Amino acid sequence: MSATIISDPMMIPAPEAPQSAAPTKIIGQIEVEFAKCECCGLTEECTPAYIARVRERYSGKWICGLCAEAVKDETDLRLITTEEAVAKHMSFCKKFISSRPPPDPTVHLIAAMRQILRKSLDSPRGLRSTPSSPKKDAEIHAASLARSESCFSSLSG
Repeated sequence: MSATIISDPMMIPAPEAPQSAAPTKIIGQIEVEFAKCECCGLTEECTPAYIARVRERYSGKWICGLCAEAVKDETDLRLITTEEAVAKHMSFCKKFISSRPPPDPTVHLIAAMRQILRKSLDSPRGLRSTPSSPKKDAEIHAASLARSESCFSSLSG
């Protein structure tokens, strides 16, 4: 979609603007509004018709395209209703936004690496890609399968 941009856009207050919409801006002949996502808080420029379609689809809530994809994935994977998926995603976003980074990110990184190391040490040995200690030659030969007889003798007769 292309639009002609006027050098001095005219700001008009949106009629009966919902809580998350900002003043309307005329760009060329296209009227756009700023809409704020009710999940993550991202603000996008959208046409009033698009905002209305999104609100209709998500029970009166305006959510951005990224959150809409997350809700769509949630409904596809878990077979839940759109309303349940929106509520779940909003809850996730609120928890994520409210969590603050630790005072010292280095300590957080060290704790995360410690947790990864512990998980890898607790995993079964068969799942590891490298052995934890080198094996001796005798252990390697003892572990290999020995052949009882040749398979060629049964094929030739």
